[in-house]
Amino acid sequence: MTEFREQDLGGAHFERVSLKNARMRAVDLSGAQFRGVLFHRSRMRGVELADVEISGDLQNVVVNGVDIAPLVEAELNRRMPERALMRPDDADGCRTAWANLERLWADTVARARSFPAAALHRGVDDEWSFIQTLRHLNFAGAAWVGRMILGDPSPWHPLDLPWDEAPGWDGIPWDRAARPALDEVLTVRRERQAMVRGVLESLTDDRLAAEVIRTEPGWPRGERYSVKDCLRIVFNEEWEHRGYAERDLTVLEKEN
Repeated sequence: MTEFREQDLGGAHFERVSLKNARMRAVDLSGAQFRGVLFHRSRMRGVELADVEISGDLQNVVVNGVDIAPLVEAELNRRMPERALMRPDDADGCRTAWANLERLWADTVARARSFPAAALHRGVDDEWSFIQTLRHLNFAGAAWVGRMILGDPSPWHPLDLPWDEAPGWDGIPWDRAARPALDEVLTVRRERQAMVRGVLESLTDDRLAAEVIRTEPGWPRGERYSVKDCLRIVFNEEWEHRGYAERDLTVLEKEN
């Protein structure tokens, strides 16, 4: 086990590093940035959190004896009531969720069209650009609907973009540096949206509860999911990334 005592690791860069069960005491993390980091079963005592921004999935997050996750969920749903529709339990609820997502994204795309083409390739705070966000959503739809639900072992388009911390797979495109035009990406997006819409049109509650499993090489692979699980993942991806896109468009708007 490596041990660091009274050392200055300021500015160090850790990538694909396991710190499972690490112990930190009297450590200064001021200005540290964490991306794609797991904090499962982590415990913090005597910490000072000031001017801290956290964005992610919160479950059983206890701060000073209070589980803040339900409070955060309630406040987010209060701010945008459509958010509460993104975890449907029946087929009609799935159709309602997707209709809301398509409507909201249409407004966001219309807003993005008012920006110069170059701005849509600019990331904010090292986040994805607007076009990269759309490419990632195309990937998510292909993975969870095209592959898992419809059974296409390789539903990819060359412009599909996995998440940055993905392990990488043979046969799955991953070109973060590509700079396609907005309309080129939207052509793929419309196809993926129509694919999801087609699944939802014939969806029944029995089908929603059915399990799917894929054993072919690629991703997702080997894990059992219900159709509901797969659709909820897509709904969550669509919802969250639209929020990020709107946030970053606002920043770009102020800069131009």
